[in-house]
Amino acid sequence: MASTETLYLDRLLDPVTRCFTTSVARQIVDLRADPAVQARLEELAEKCTEGQLSPEESTEYRTYVLAIDMIAFSRQKRARSLAAILIPDE
Repeated sequence: MASTETLYLDRLLDPVTRCFTTSVARQIVDLRADPAVQARLEELAEKCTEGQLSPEESTEYRTYVLAIDMIAFSRQKRARSLAAILIPDE
């Protein structure tokens, strides 16, 4: 993700990720896609690589990728904040 996008997401998601308890953060880290969703994502990824996505599939694929990026960013952000609490700057 580009640094400008990261900055925007950081600002947008900061209030959300501050609400994460340790339990919620662990659940997000352990979050996995439903097998049917994972299979569909893999199908769309393959079609994208081959340049064969329809406009509707392209929208669906971009939506999945955006959601995955937001979940990953939330995981990273929470991990950084936990690390700051557990290992404060000296």
